[in-house]
Amino acid sequence: MGKSKISVIIAREFAIRVKKKSFILTTLLTPLLFAALMVVPSLIAVYSGNEEGQQVAVVDESGIVMPYMQSDAEFEFVAVEGQGMDELKKDFDNLGYFALVGISPLDSAKNVSVVTYSKKQMNMDLKGRITRNVEEAVEEYKLKGYDIPQLAQIMEEIQPQVSMMTYTFDEKGEEKVSKVEIFMAIGYIASFLIYMFIFMFGSMVMRSVIEEKTTRIIEVIVSSVKPFQIMMGKILGVASVALTQFFIWIVFTLLIVTVAGSALGLNDAAQTMAVASSEIPVEEITKVVESDGDGFLQALKGVNYIQIIVCFVVYFALGYLLYSSMFAAVGAAVDNEADTQQLIFPITMPLIIGLFLMLHTFQYPDSALSFWGSVIPFTSPMVMMARIAYGVPAWELALSIGVLVLTFVAMAYLSGKIYRVGILMYGKKPGWKEIYKWLKY
Repeated sequence: MGKSKISVIIAREFAIRVKKKSFILTTLLTPLLFAALMVVPSLIAVYSGNEEGQQVAVVDESGIVMPYMQSDAEFEFVAVEGQGMDELKKDFDNLGYFALVGISPLDSAKNVSVVTYSKKQMNMDLKGRITRNVEEAVEEYKLKGYDIPQLAQIMEEIQPQVSMMTYTFDEKGEEKVSKVEIFMAIGYIASFLIYMFIFMFGSMVMRSVIEEKTTRIIEVIVSSVKPFQIMMGKILGVASVALTQFFIWIVFTLLIVTVAGSALGLNDAAQTMAVASSEIPVEEITKVVESDGDGFLQALKGVNYIQIIVCFVVYFALGYLLYSSMFAAVGAAVDNEADTQQLIFPITMPLIIGLFLMLHTFQYPDSALSFWGSVIPFTSPMVMMARIAYGVPAWELALSIGVLVLTFVAMAYLSGKIYRVGILMYGKKPGWKEIYKWLKY
């Protein structure tokens, strides 16, 4: 009978929330936001170029830099002779130049200084390009001064080209390609999503309890259902909403990103831009892509996605159940949301600590701090997901999940006692001493 009542409450909580306009709006708009976060940076990178054909006047008093100032479609470097910088500055508005670049004569150490003038603020791309060209010119000039035969060939041959491949041994002793960057990205995304959703949906449980307590609806419900059943039904009902919304977000986001990427031609445009803007020859880019790209694909294939997805669902569900039971107790103990600040701080602190431990875990996944952070139930949902991609022994995973389950059961029992007393108390803001008394009832 108890189970049927809980299932009725779960269905009620689910139906109430999915029919709300806020649920429909967030379900539809959030994928658009996620997709925008993925697509907009690509759009900015691809289409953020300035106006083409802008001229940059160069007064090269050193006599060595101008040949290295390479023009492109965006900026054209024009050598100016017979006029000094002072004269050009006075007549700048009438000359139509985007910027003026003045290069001093070589000093005793064979160095030069550079000064630029422009109406608009010079962007970092143009500034960096000028700096690199000047440095390359001065470096080449200094090397020629040593009068070493075939110096240019020697310098080219001694340039290091290090290609590093990393491998790990699996349980069978076979080697497989690995990329630590992939593991860090997976761990960060999974851990942050768990943190965000636990906090968001746990707060939803708390606000729901406060709302029903304020409107006195709870007095009607509690006459036929036990308070603990109400609390568990509310927690599981919101969990069903969370999983439904989460699944819709994933599907819609992937669909929007795929369609937008194809419609806007971001893949082709990004590849073209990368090759065109790079100072590395196309042949070198092809070599890098072929050598490192294969390793990257092999590393992606080597990731145990099934384990990561299963662990993500398990830790999200258990982490949510643990924290939502505490959020429900806080909601039952107060009359309005403004009174929750004092009681909610001890709940949110472990979540924040878990984020800091997650960042430490990326660098030291097998340290003692990372191990205990992945076992202690209040931080394990975030920290273990940061470790899981690096490979975690089965016994550590079982220990972490087991401790998390036991802690949830214990916390649900304690929260149920607080919920049972607090849900029918009005007009008094309880302190920690008062809540402790409720636990002993």
